Amino acid sequence: MELRHLRYFIAIAEELSFTAAAARLGVSQPPLSTQIQDLEHELKTQLFVRNKRRVELTAAGVAFRRYALAILAQVDEAAEQAHAIGLGQIGTLDLATTGSVLLGPLAELIARFSTRVPEVMVRIQEMPPLEQEAALHARRIDISFLRGPIGVSDLATELAWPEKVGVVMPLSHALARSSEVALADLRNERFVFLRLKDSRFARYLRDCCVEAGFAPNISQQVVEAYSLLSLVAAGLGIALVPEAVKELSRPGVIYKALAEPAPVADVKMLYRPDHSAVVHRFLSEAREFFNDKRGQ
Repeated sequence: MELRHLRYFIAIAEELSFTAAAARLGVSQPPLSTQIQDLEHELKTQLFVRNKRRVELTAAGVAFRRYALAILAQVDEAAEQAHAIGLGQIGTLDLATTGSVLLGPLAELIARFSTRVPEVMVRIQEMPPLEQEAALHARRIDISFLRGPIGVSDLATELAWPEKVGVVMPLSHALARSSEVALADLRNERFVFLRLKDSRFARYLRDCCVEAGFAPNISQQVVEAYSLLSLVAAGLGIALVPEAVKELSRPGVIYKALAEPAPVADVKMLYRPDHSAVVHRFLSEAREFFNDKRGQ
């Protein structure tokens, strides 16, 4: 038994005419009759009563019609689901990032994507940067949003959005009233820093200090950039932070942009080259979203 047998049967059951059913199906009547005969032979029962004046369903035909309709409905639903999955419209998407990245436009992107593609469940996981790279390789996540530099060559990488680096210091600091602060001006300061063992971005900031002529005197290290503000407010040092952190208010501290040339905190999207249709759909939406942002 094949699906065409069911479709031919349903057409005749609804039209109660082999001639009308053949016209509806776009086939000639003799092959249609042959297919129904084959179906009845396989089922070992008669589905239609035929004579020169009319076609009627037998009791077996009435019962078979109910099941045939249900089977064809399930086939159509399965086809629609498969098509939607192939277009990336159904599924689960696991994103990994850090709290400071979520201070930028990522949350807005996720909200827009969820509105446009509501059948995809987006799950956000916060984890340290190096753990995100490991999770990508292990296929525990689909896309990672990280600040550069990126140290893996087998993952696809593209810019999500550009961001600058600034310095957070107490309001009472001597440089707080300066119109411009250069990285080299901070050579004698005590720093609170992102944890170097967890973040290539933290190591990049340290290397930028070295290039500016000094090794930073680091008193404390934390995982998240926004935690640095509390340490600065407590007087434990100053901090180099992504620009997005300035959106967080904290009494007693001030954010100052660094003079050029200055470190950058650009956010990159990382993903496996052999990604799924859902990931492909999200990346397309992300590129459109970030292009719109850059055009504003």
